[in-house]
Amino acid sequence: MKRERMLKTIHEQGDTPWDIIVIGGGATGLGTALDAASRGYRTLLLEQSDFTKGTSSRSTKLVHGGVRYLAQGDISLVLEALHERGLMRRNAPHLVKNQSFIIPNYDWWDGPFYTVGMKVYDMMAGKLGLGPSQSLSREEVLRAIPNLKTEGLRGGVIYYDGQFDDSRLAINIAQTCAEHGGVVVNYMRVTGLLKNDDGLVCGVEAVDQENGDTYRLQGRSVVNATGVFVDEIMHMDDPGAPRLVRPSQGVHIILDKEFLRGDSAIMIPKTSDGRVLFAVPWHERVVVGTTDTPLEECSLEPRALEEEVDFILSTAKKYLTREPQRCDILSIFAGLRPLAAPREGSDATATKEISRNHHLRVSISGLVTITGGKWTTYRKMAQDTVDKAAMVGGLESRKCLTENMPIHGWLSNVDYHDPLYYYGSDADYMRDIVSEHPELGRKLHARLPYTAIEVTWSARYEMARTVEDILARRQRALFLDARAAIDMAPEVARILAMELERDANWQKEQVETFTDLARGYYLED
Repeated sequence: MKRERMLKTIHEQGDTPWDIIVIGGGATGLGTALDAASRGYRTLLLEQSDFTKGTSSRSTKLVHGGVRYLAQGDISLVLEALHERGLMRRNAPHLVKNQSFIIPNYDWWDGPFYTVGMKVYDMMAGKLGLGPSQSLSREEVLRAIPNLKTEGLRGGVIYYDGQFDDSRLAINIAQTCAEHGGVVVNYMRVTGLLKNDDGLVCGVEAVDQENGDTYRLQGRSVVNATGVFVDEIMHMDDPGAPRLVRPSQGVHIILDKEFLRGDSAIMIPKTSDGRVLFAVPWHERVVVGTTDTPLEECSLEPRALEEEVDFILSTAKKYLTREPQRCDILSIFAGLRPLAAPREGSDATATKEISRNHHLRVSISGLVTITGGKWTTYRKMAQDTVDKAAMVGGLESRKCLTENMPIHGWLSNVDYHDPLYYYGSDADYMRDIVSEHPELGRKLHARLPYTAIEVTWSARYEMARTVEDILARRQRALFLDARAAIDMAPEVARILAMELERDANWQKEQVETFTDLARGYYLED
């Protein structure tokens, strides 16, 4: 997957209309492009920044049915999500794996309540279930999580959900799309919509963020899959269009693995303000979150609020014997959920009560907009979106093929102790390169597992264009240890400059830009 090759294909297409143009390179947009390309539609995806720069790289790293949606009575969403969870596990086993979760019980009535609830969860998953839930004694809970606070602990419930690496899966989806003939381009910003004499959308205007080249691209159907930015595209179509999205911020902190000994995650179903909080093992660290804070403005780089960090820390301290302090936080990241804008007269602050169902909207002009949803249901969202886009564009009806489609990198027997496991089948090719160039096998930092070959590989085959692309999304250094990521930046810039044929000034600018960005991912001493 090479950007230069994608641009060449766009030039060769000329004025011939694409069947479907997708705006947005997050989970929904990439899933939509893959679905469309695999059906044989001429498909083009344009992303203003890097793939998953926004919300789709900033999740809680869970592939789940949504236990709290079950409690809210949203049975249809849970059923759909559990089905899709099983498909993700089957179609991308190198990135989606089983994760045990323990709900610790400190009140006598919690045990029976959650045991029954999780049995219903299991039953709804059916043949695509990941493992049976069961009640645990106090001793069994402490064997699984030795550093859980013991005072008042009565037992617990264990259940199973999925855990994954979000931005790595997105890159593999993009590669799968390209393998089916789709064209995906990052750093290509859509600046306007093209309309015919009847006022119907017939394409987009776009500008290449790297060189300033402009494009007028014809399309039979245009899909707005830009997450929290859907209103920007909607207003290109109709400046008076009502607001569809009200962003809600979710914040996570990263702690050392010693804060959660054992292999199980913790699910706290009811915090002081009614939220659900998770502590999940991930890449030899622990992800703790999330918050649910309504915001008015959208940003590609949202920042955690002090009160959000304090809420996560204070909640974690109630359960962990080693109480995390601000100085223990290795990284902080925030993401924005594209929730439906509240109706007039409704409670605009009750974001945790808003359903995560996805919603499709077709404007008078024919612009197809997809909002809502979550990573777990990305494939089903894409299927529904392509069905609608094909109808709007007058395209030949074709069956969706993604339900049983292996994602790029698919590998049947995954060794999760292999430092390159999340590359799946690509790891063998990477090791072949290292055998010829041993210097590429060296680690880039003592506190993280990443090696030079990963920079080279991502530049050559994963369309990485900047130091941030590497350290935030191809590798996950920025999200795991922000200070270590800053230390790695000069060497990453050097390798990337060699691959992309950039000069010393570019390297210097890249390091400075990344360092400024990364300072927002940790708390100052």
